[in-house]
Amino acid sequence: MATGTELHHPHYRHHRPVESSQAGAIGTEVGTFGQRLRARLERLGSLIVMTGQVAVRAVSPPFSPSALVYQVEALGVRSLPIALLTAIFAGLVISLQFGFFLGRFGVQYTVGRVVVLSLFRELSPVLIALTVGARVGSGIAAELGSMTVTEQVDAIRALGADPLRKLVVPRVLACLVLMPALTVLADVIGMLAGALVVKVQYDISYHLFFQGALQTVLMSDFISGVIKGFVFGGIVGVVGCFRGLTVEGGTEGVGRATTQTVATTSVTVCLADFFITKLTL
Repeated sequence: MATGTELHHPHYRHHRPVESSQAGAIGTEVGTFGQRLRARLERLGSLIVMTGQVAVRAVSPPFSPSALVYQVEALGVRSLPIALLTAIFAGLVISLQFGFFLGRFGVQYTVGRVVVLSLFRELSPVLIALTVGARVGSGIAAELGSMTVTEQVDAIRALGADPLRKLVVPRVLACLVLMPALTVLADVIGMLAGALVVKVQYDISYHLFFQGALQTVLMSDFISGVIKGFVFGGIVGVVGCFRGLTVEGGTEGVGRATTQTVATTSVTVCLADFFITKLTL
C-alpha cells in the first residue's frame, strides 16, 4: 500500500493513471475489432445463405426465360465494347512481350504456343472478370441498391412476390451465361490480335503461329478457361446482388455498395483463380 509520501511522489501520481488509460484504450480497440470481425462473419454467412437460396430457386419452377434474356442483353451485349478492347490489347501486349523475350533464346517461332496457352488458361477469363465483371457487378449493385433504398424491394415482398426469384435469379443466371461466352470471345479475338502483331513485328507467318498453337493447346486448356469464366460469373452476380439488397444509409450507401462490389469481386476472382488453376492443372 502506498504511503502518504508515495502518493505525493510525481512518478506515482502521473504514471498510474496513464497505465490505466492505455489499458482502457487497448480494451476498446480489441472490442471494436471483435465487433467488426463479427459483423463481417455475419455478412459472409448471409451471403452464403443467399447463394444457396438463389441456387434452389434457379432450378425450381416457375421459370422466367424472358427475364433471363433481358438481363443477358442488358448486362452482356452492352459489355461487348469493353470485352473486345480488353481481348485485343491483351493479345497485342502478350504477343509483343513473349515474341521479344523468346527471341533472346532463339525460339521466337514458338510464340504462338505460349500466347494462345496463356490466353486460354489465364488471361482471357481473369481479365474479362476484372473488367467486364467490375462493370456488371457494380451496375447490379447500383440498380438493386436504388430499389432497396426507395423501398421497391419491400413493395415486392408486400405484394407476395419473392425478391430473390424476381430480381436476383435472372441476374445471376445472366452472369453465368455471359461470362463464359465473353471468355470464349476474348480467346478468339486475343488470338487473332496476337497473330497480327507477331506477323507485323517479327515477321512470323500466320500459318506458323496457328500451327504451333494447335500443336500445344489441348481441349482441357480451353475448358479450364471456360470453367473459370463460369465461376467468375457466379461470383460477380451473387456479390453484386447481395451488396445491392443489403444497402444501408440511403443514396450514399448505394455509392459505397458499388465500390465495395468492385473491390470484393476483384479479390474473390483472384482467389478463385488460384484454386481453380490448382485443381485443373
